[in-house]
Amino acid sequence: MSAMPAAVGEMELPRWAEDMPDAILGVEDGVWIVKPDSLRAVVRHLKESEGYNFLANVAGVDNLLHPKRQDVERFEVVYHLYSTEKGGDYIALKARTGEEDPVLPSLVPIFPTADFQEREIWDLYGIKFTGHPNLRRILLWDGFFGHPMRKDYREAYYEEEHKPFKSRFPEGSYVRQEDRTPWENNLVFPDGFDPDHWNAPEIYYEVGQDFKGLEKLKTDRIVINVGPQHPSTHGVLRMVVGLEGETITGLELELGYLHRNHEKIGERNTYLMNIPFTDRLDYITSMTNNFGYVLAVEKLLPKVTVPERAEYLRVIMAELTRAMNHLFAIGFLLNDMGAFYTPSLYAIEERELILDLFEMASGSRMMCNYMRFGGVAHDVSEEWVKLATELVYNRLPRAIDEMEALLTTNEILLARTKNVGYLAPEDAIAYGASGPVLRGSGVPYDIRKMDPYSIYDRFEFDLVTEEGCDVYARYMMRIREARESVRILKQALRDLPGGPAMGKPLPYMVKVPANEAYTHIEAPKGELGFYIVSDGSPNPYRYHVRAPSFVNLNSMATMAVGHKIADAMIILGSIDIVLGEVDR
Repeated sequence: MSAMPAAVGEMELPRWAEDMPDAILGVEDGVWIVKPDSLRAVVRHLKESEGYNFLANVAGVDNLLHPKRQDVERFEVVYHLYSTEKGGDYIALKARTGEEDPVLPSLVPIFPTADFQEREIWDLYGIKFTGHPNLRRILLWDGFFGHPMRKDYREAYYEEEHKPFKSRFPEGSYVRQEDRTPWENNLVFPDGFDPDHWNAPEIYYEVGQDFKGLEKLKTDRIVINVGPQHPSTHGVLRMVVGLEGETITGLELELGYLHRNHEKIGERNTYLMNIPFTDRLDYITSMTNNFGYVLAVEKLLPKVTVPERAEYLRVIMAELTRAMNHLFAIGFLLNDMGAFYTPSLYAIEERELILDLFEMASGSRMMCNYMRFGGVAHDVSEEWVKLATELVYNRLPRAIDEMEALLTTNEILLARTKNVGYLAPEDAIAYGASGPVLRGSGVPYDIRKMDPYSIYDRFEFDLVTEEGCDVYARYMMRIREARESVRILKQALRDLPGGPAMGKPLPYMVKVPANEAYTHIEAPKGELGFYIVSDGSPNPYRYHVRAPSFVNLNSMATMAVGHKIADAMIILGSIDIVLGEVDR
């Protein structure tokens, strides 16, 4: 399929664009190309007049080496918008900018969720966003030279553009990496950067709020660091916190300590090679990571069909993952409060039993590498089905009941979580929150219901919400959603059909027709999206992960300001992040 855009005179404008025809430059693979100076007006119209109130994904693309985009501007940013009320498919927009001083308008004034995502694009592509309130690197440090997602970027020890590398074969031209780029030439800094006199930038911006009850205390406002090495930050995450007494007056997150440029690796890999790489995003939920990625690639492979048995196995693995994740998240939340016994007794024990099933099916407990384009890697045995049925019908419901009996009315848990970390429904949508965080603010948006994928439309389950908008509501969301996962699992195991678990096998170096697609699923932590641009080769031209942990952190400061420093740990725990997915 040609990637060249259709001109405005050759296409029918969508209804929402009829009042602004001059804003649309064309359409390309189902994506509307918008004039940069009209971008904000178009997005504001879609949000306020058409109901597309959820900006799910913002991704940068470098067109430099795309064989069918040689006649367009080098850089583009793609936006995927949804409606939390109407559901259904997305509207995709893109705006382009040239190679010299690439600039586009920021969407943060319209969608605050664009904050982190635009900063990531600036960091990795060097595209500036005018009007962004805090445009600075987010995953790399100030002394990093260049923008590594650009197609002409060459890192130290660069070998080739695409795998498999020739040097990896015994008969190939193997050269020691140390001989390719000597160590003394390995370190390069940006122009004008002096590493010997560099000081970290002031990243905390004082909020300047006054809080009831503090006026009688004589306090000084101070700034402290929590992390990056801290057990309650769930990994290498740094929170820069402004305090007056013990009350939080401002909070900023410093990310990137675990960044390894997962997406650059993904563009070097073949399509098949990326399946085990998705395991390492959220390493608690590798099955659902596989699921979202293979759905995105299958969207670009129109001749691939998935057998019925494989569809059921995919859903079974995804819902076992969801139940496991939610119990584990509750265990971590309790751990953040200082309750060590409960999470180890229930969350970890139940997780181990589910991992036993994953190991039986895939050969691995955590990095499962189980899904494939057109099915799953291995079928399951009758013994596996028997064990899974016993777990789903007896063990899991009992564990959820026991955990809820211990916790839901516990006075300490109520005191620590009720009215803590308040996130209003409109703020949850504006900041791009998804999953239990969004539904814990009363917003009934679950992709399995609103934009069904795979065979989820065959199962009976409730779209669960909570109205509390606080940490307790997010705790209850995970308890109730674990119960709904058990409902789905019972139906899927009952109806699991016979037949093959894999369709027609694809070659290792499968060539995906030139096109682009965005696919999202309801992962345990929220909306997990994969944006893929193909150029007809065996390697993705653009591979982007819309990670729910990363986007959900946008709302952390909003939830924390005004609470005590001890509450910050619990609020962070209620988001349920994994740093492998945040930093990628």
